[in-house]
Amino acid sequence: MKKITNKRITAQEIDAILPQTQCGLCSYAGCLPYAEALANDTAEINLCPPGGVPGLIKLANLLEKNPQPFIADMEKKAKPKQLAVIREEECIGCTKCIQACPVDAILGASKQMHTVLSYDCTGCELCIAPCPVDCIDLITLPGTIEPSESDRARKRYQSRQKRISSKNDHKKDIKADLIQAALLRAKRKNQ
Repeated sequence: MKKITNKRITAQEIDAILPQTQCGLCSYAGCLPYAEALANDTAEINLCPPGGVPGLIKLANLLEKNPQPFIADMEKKAKPKQLAVIREEECIGCTKCIQACPVDAILGASKQMHTVLSYDCTGCELCIAPCPVDCIDLITLPGTIEPSESDRARKRYQSRQKRISSKNDHKKDIKADLIQAALLRAKRKNQ
């Protein structure tokens, strides 16, 4: 029997053992929001299909919860390690998959063929639904998601989030500058 430590587990500690697919299958917007819900005891430990039974057991051990009630269900809904593959001859270059990828694992340009960086793809499936020509397949890979793969995916996800945030900040700055210039023109006009 495990001794209860009453130590508060942080979201970062929980996030460190999640697979970092950022798939949203847990009904949260990514691995960190799910980890935050677990840390606040507002989510169950059985919501991560890419983590499978091994992930469920890791979460149970960390959070000092009993995994047994969830194991049979997780065996059914567990997701294997996957990789997205674009059938390049069918790709129309719409960029919708690029925009959907949470780890920037798809390269391409508007009206140009796209390709998946297999080393960086987490198999999250988020690129499939927005593809208007249905040219993306998922293939199952052997093995499980290794901690080094999770760490790399977390860094790529964080980098993408930072890039998007700074791009949005830049747009806000431009908009504020345009408004300020318009106000200044209006003030001069009224003088």
